[in-house]
Amino acid sequence: MSNNVLITGGAGFIGSNLAHALVAQGANVTIVDAMLPLYGGNEFNLEGIRDKVDFVEGDVRDYELMEKMVAGKDIIYHLAAQVSYIDSKEQPFLDLDINANGYLTVLEAARDHAPRAKILFASSRMVYGRILTTPVREDHPTEPLSLYGIHKLVGEKYGRYYADTFELDVVSVRIPNPYGPRQQMKHNKYSIVGWFVRQAMEGKTIEIFGNGSQERDYLYIDDIIDAFLRLTKDGKSGEVYNIGNHERIRFVDMVDAVLSEVGSG
Repeated sequence: MSNNVLITGGAGFIGSNLAHALVAQGANVTIVDAMLPLYGGNEFNLEGIRDKVDFVEGDVRDYELMEKMVAGKDIIYHLAAQVSYIDSKEQPFLDLDINANGYLTVLEAARDHAPRAKILFASSRMVYGRILTTPVREDHPTEPLSLYGIHKLVGEKYGRYYADTFELDVVSVRIPNPYGPRQQMKHNKYSIVGWFVRQAMEGKTIEIFGNGSQERDYLYIDDIIDAFLRLTKDGKSGEVYNIGNHERIRFVDMVDAVLSEVGSG
């Protein structure tokens, strides 16, 4: 691969794993990350490839910076985000600013300076709200129950608009519950699997509310990266894609797996 690739939020969990995969394929990778303390950006995640990527500490809401970052890029992965649906309730304008305005800034910069780039937007399962039918298809009703989900849905609409109006090559990907190496585990606002792993490692009790029979997709990071790489190759512009497993996992079985693997808790 000789593509010039930009990853926003590239020092975070998903972005850094994507960077490792792309470097291994020979891509020229540029990472821009604001390194905001709550959201998982960590230079440790880039160990082993730090001298093989261009790293810029900067904010996607900075249009002049994004003009420079997108210029000459063949692929843009937009992963920079406020990542907590809990915090979106307490800080609604920050969530709007990062998750909506930040993406809009990237799209505008791409329209002006990288009109032929493939753009992938990392959305969320939380755009759906209450699940009415399973398996969940992309045409399932979207009635998000959080501002985080609302603003992710806004991002999808931006992508469709820029694809239809300006012919940008944009796809959106709805991600379920991710887990794996380089995941942020400092608090419980990002990933339930990562937080449970930390609690188990510290020998703490994991509490389950109800009988734990709720079923979810828990998606390993390597599978997410594989989906990203496929969709930037074959995804149809303007479309939204779910990624997930054929296997539904009960909440209690996920917790049992964590305790078994960690060996404590």
